[in-house]
Amino acid sequence: MKDFLRHQLERFAQRLDELDFLLSREDIMADMAQYRVLSREHAEVTAIAGRWARYRQREADLAGARDMLDDPDMAEMAREEIAAAENELQQLADELQRLLLPKDPDDARNAFLEIRAGTGGDESALFAGDLARMYTRFAASQGWKLEVMSASDSEIGGYKEVVLRVEADGAYGRLRFESGGHRVQRVPATETQGRIHTSACTVAVMPEPDEAQAITLNPADLRIDTFRASGAGGQHINKTDSAVRVVHLPTGLVAECQDGRSQHSNKAKALQVLQARLQEKERSERAAKEAALRKGLIGSGDRSDRIRTYNFPQGRLTDHRINLTLYKLGAVMDGDLGEVLDALQAAREAEQLAELEASQA
Repeated sequence: MKDFLRHQLERFAQRLDELDFLLSREDIMADMAQYRVLSREHAEVTAIAGRWARYRQREADLAGARDMLDDPDMAEMAREEIAAAENELQQLADELQRLLLPKDPDDARNAFLEIRAGTGGDESALFAGDLARMYTRFAASQGWKLEVMSASDSEIGGYKEVVLRVEADGAYGRLRFESGGHRVQRVPATETQGRIHTSACTVAVMPEPDEAQAITLNPADLRIDTFRASGAGGQHINKTDSAVRVVHLPTGLVAECQDGRSQHSNKAKALQVLQARLQEKERSERAAKEAALRKGLIGSGDRSDRIRTYNFPQGRLTDHRINLTLYKLGAVMDGDLGEVLDALQAAREAEQLAELEASQA
């Protein structure tokens, strides 16, 4: 293990002693807000310090086993212990490395997944529908709850725009690197001469705002319109002005919802999506400033970033940020996204580790 990581881990062991002392003080226990903050930190630090203590113990076991190699009666047992200790030390080192990486508090949140048709006309809208199906199937495979917040259907199928809410612990952290431009190359259903077309959609993944930290919306900054919902929905949907569109006048951001049966529920959902878009706008602006200083491996998730190509004739998926190519496009489109998401997360962790090491230099 690298020296700078050992130094970091020793600091966690020292911090655990400090937290044990602080949590035993009567004035801390009397202040519930401070007590909860310190208790959460104590739980996180305990996990890291405990694994670090186990790592040091196995290092001592390894050194002891190597000392026994010179004893003919103990050599076989020593070799077995050396193999076991080396294997566990590698696992512990990988685990500790991940635990040390900085965490985004939003990673644990639910997520809004927004898919918009881009260049390519009707084919782009059809591909937006395919992407929505891909994410829906992936969510189902994970046992996540998924809800359509709003949808603008295309005339021939698919979507001009659809917003999905994914409810699961860690949904945003798992999906966050899906933000960006998704390009498809295939023969469209509308093509009569078999020519391959290229079209694109954009995906934006946004954390669901924390009610305590959400941006406060000034009613004077909002224009709220109601209109008659369109599309499939039975007898009710076309009889009342239940659909709601909310415009944030200072920024021009718009959110609408027509999927609920009541105007009240549609307004609540539209405001929820608008909150997420405003928060994501602030986040994107911060990321743009940071990107001016350093270019991240994963990128900023800006819509203009072309992140992935889906080549149907060759059954190939390519993620351009990490040079990942998989020849299992059919499975991916059916929701088998795990390998792609794991590779993106591993690349991000490697990038964070390099940044952490550089900061210690």
